[in-house]
Amino acid sequence: MIETISPEMKKWRLQIFSLTWMAYFGMYFCRKNFSVVMPVMSRELHTSKDEFALVITIYSVMYMLGQFLNGYLSDRHGPRLIVGIGLLLSVIANLAMGWMGTLGSFVFLMGLNGFGQSTGWSGLIKNLTPWFKKKERGVMMSFWTTCYVIGGMAATAFATYWLSNQNILADLSWRRAFLAPAILLLVISLGYIVFARNNPADVGLEPFEKDTSTKKGKRKEKEAQLAVLKNGAVWIAAAMYFFVKFTRYAFLFWLPLYLSEALLYSDQRAGYTSIAYEAFGFLGILAAGYASDYLYQTRRFPVSSIMLFGLAFVLFLQPYLMPLGIVPTIISIGLIGFFTYGPDSLMSGAAAMDIGKNHGAALAAGLINGVGSAGQLLSPFAVAFVSTKYGWNALFQLFVVVALIAAFLLILKWNYGKENQEIIEPEPTMDLKYAETNF
Repeated sequence: MIETISPEMKKWRLQIFSLTWMAYFGMYFCRKNFSVVMPVMSRELHTSKDEFALVITIYSVMYMLGQFLNGYLSDRHGPRLIVGIGLLLSVIANLAMGWMGTLGSFVFLMGLNGFGQSTGWSGLIKNLTPWFKKKERGVMMSFWTTCYVIGGMAATAFATYWLSNQNILADLSWRRAFLAPAILLLVISLGYIVFARNNPADVGLEPFEKDTSTKKGKRKEKEAQLAVLKNGAVWIAAAMYFFVKFTRYAFLFWLPLYLSEALLYSDQRAGYTSIAYEAFGFLGILAAGYASDYLYQTRRFPVSSIMLFGLAFVLFLQPYLMPLGIVPTIISIGLIGFFTYGPDSLMSGAAAMDIGKNHGAALAAGLINGVGSAGQLLSPFAVAFVSTKYGWNALFQLFVVVALIAAFLLILKWNYGKENQEIIEPEPTMDLKYAETNF
């Protein structure tokens, strides 16, 4: 039986969904632009790889630390305030980077940008939660999470356009790739701050779920969290995610510079070619989710392991495909994104939920993502050191080893979840028509 949702609630749900989607989508415009500008800064400002690594590491440290603090602040003060402040901090940092050109300024401003960006994921998820029933959040989130993949692709194209277009404010050169995204995010930020609301009660609507926490419920939650800490699967997934995030962030930040230096692409071609990484990555997310649900009966570890072996194979081939032209290069970069994003999303999302279940999913996700962030921090220094001392091809050899380690780790828990499989009767029409009717 489909429960009726009032027209007023439907309107607000659509509004909150759209505003939060746009907010996280917009954050990528002030996140991905730095990697697009790196080749030009390398030439014009004579910035070294080690200096780039320092800037990216400071960003990553502030992003990681900020997630813990801002998640707490969003719970305490409401996501509209905390995310709103974070959006404006990111805008200010990018506007300032568009006018300054020293290493010290980039270190400070990218750190500020990382802290502002860290308000996004936890705060916006918090914002969405009270507006949707538990039983419909799966369908809703499958649509909402498109924001970070589409945002990454659009942000790269947008920054590349402003970097290469000589018809508007040409004298500002690479600075336009910071200023234009900041202005766009400012518009999105004001829209979110003005029109978003934390929960239905803020607009006089009855919330779907009330606080039912009890001492018994809290005790059960503590027991579940202790079980997560003792579960070997969560630590295997966390170790695997260290290596996957090491690779993913290497490509997110360094791919345009690699294309520019190793393949001698123009800044415009390097920027646009790098979009293939996330475009194919989007398909990898869908493929991994479908395969784990329907081919492996909700087992996440084997799907992710197989995809990581595929990643290692494509990474091994990349140096040999490079001399064959732009089309093989785009295909190989796309396949690297496909085989990276699939296990990345599956293990940090669905696998964490499976391991933690209702009362421990947040802890499981935090452990997996927290250990993964350590790989993200190590990544820029490893890329800078290996590419400078041994060359870009040697870096791909390192990535092959990293992918194989991650793949073999997951084999240790190949059948995890098999003991919990059960025959699930299909529920009455919980499909796209339901989602559209009740949005």
